[in-house]
Amino acid sequence: MQLILDNLCPLARAAIEETIPLTVISFVIGLVIALVVALARLSSNVLLSGLARMYISLIRGTPLLVQLFLVFYALPQIGVRIDPFPAAVIAFSLNVGGYAAEIIRSAILSIPKGQWEAAQTIGLNYVDTYRRIILPQATRVAVPPLSNTLISLVKDTSLASTILVTELFRTAQNVAAPTFEFFALYGTAALYYWVICLVLSFGQSRLERRLERYVAR
Repeated sequence: MQLILDNLCPLARAAIEETIPLTVISFVIGLVIALVVALARLSSNVLLSGLARMYISLIRGTPLLVQLFLVFYALPQIGVRIDPFPAAVIAFSLNVGGYAAEIIRSAILSIPKGQWEAAQTIGLNYVDTYRRIILPQATRVAVPPLSNTLISLVKDTSLASTILVTELFRTAQNVAAPTFEFFALYGTAALYYWVICLVLSFGQSRLERRLERYVAR
């Protein structure tokens, strides 16, 4: 118990300084990638659509751990050296982009075609139709699955310990190694992950209720 109490602050610091920033930065960049890939996937251009399909297939068809190792350990062999934290951001962002792209694509496709026709009727061009009509409605549809992706990303950040990022799990490992108190320290780290996910789940519920206000009954 004393060991746990002594390490509550170091573990919390690791969560605040490494795990949460890694999650937020990767998720934001991943969403940008996902939107671009989703629009490319929906494009009538065969080349763009094909490249988007290939990217999604590669990301969804390979383990996240392998993607991390490719960025951090394999790229230096061709002269590209990346520090642990940026390497984790790149790998997680690309991973989120691959999964979230299909979520965004399906959300866009869920919008009735009549919305497109109505936008054309009032003179909106393609870009304005997406910006003012389609994406705001698709956002409401995409929030629940994207929130689940974010929660999964929080837990996946523990894999960053394999490329020397001193995040929450890595800190627990460092403390547990000399003391052999693995159950106590890993359990404490698990509790921190659980609390973070609980907060995100609460935020998801609040956001969903807020978005429901704008749905016509």
